[in-house]
Amino acid sequence: MSGFIDCHCHLAAQDFQTDIDEVIEESKKTGILALVAVAEQAGEFERLIELSNKYSGFVLPCLGVHPVQGNPPQEQRSATLEDLQNALPLIEKYKDSLLAIGEVLVRGVERHEVGLDFTPRIASTEVQKNEQKKVFIEQIEIAKQFDLPLNVHSRSAGRPTINLLKEQGAQKVLLHAFDGKPSVAMEGVKAGFYFSIPPSIIRSEQKQKLVKQLPLEFICLETDSPALGPVKQVRNEPKNISVSCQYIAQIKGLSVENVMEVTTQNAFKLFPKLQKFIRI
Repeated sequence: MSGFIDCHCHLAAQDFQTDIDEVIEESKKTGILALVAVAEQAGEFERLIELSNKYSGFVLPCLGVHPVQGNPPQEQRSATLEDLQNALPLIEKYKDSLLAIGEVLVRGVERHEVGLDFTPRIASTEVQKNEQKKVFIEQIEIAKQFDLPLNVHSRSAGRPTINLLKEQGAQKVLLHAFDGKPSVAMEGVKAGFYFSIPPSIIRSEQKQKLVKQLPLEFICLETDSPALGPVKQVRNEPKNISVSCQYIAQIKGLSVENVMEVTTQNAFKLFPKLQKFIRI
């Protein structure tokens, strides 16, 4: 099966509100087989499900509560258990349609996935950090209950994220746009976790060092669009997945075809439902 899997993108984002259909059609022309689309908060859930119904077998939804809630930057705040409680009915409603739980996030600056965000302006107290951990742990348990993988973002919290995932016995885990040290990432590899690489690798020394050390067998491709594109502050799109692939191939000294094949197979291993949902 030849083609890319974008393992993490935000199709329900405001940036795509006016031209999402064109963006999706362009991604198909690039050779993408499926878009793994994540939601950050309950307000995006219905839109994501609508897109997955419209593009059945191509847009595959993941629902979760991001550790940072609200609109950037003034209204942003740390996630609470109440945010998760508000989202649970929709997660339960659509559980059979979900590819994974996410974004779950452990991180430090932007709004992303299931997991943690310890940015001082978001979580400056131990109470806030502990609340985020509780939300994260609850979503790990939901993933176990529904037998779904976790789509996790960690920013400025790589080691705590990986440690918590291991402590909670998480199995199928994608750490997207990981910003920690390669040595910390290798602890995740030992636990069987996968790492997805966005097009911003071409301008990120940290991502380049990460890819040098990560075994290709634990690397997936993502765009995190509309963020983390090849050009800073320019809207990213799923079609830029080829940028990630080409740069990884360059760093590893491999062919683009080899990187595409292995990363796509990794995505199928990570997301067991992928072959059931995908339509070629």
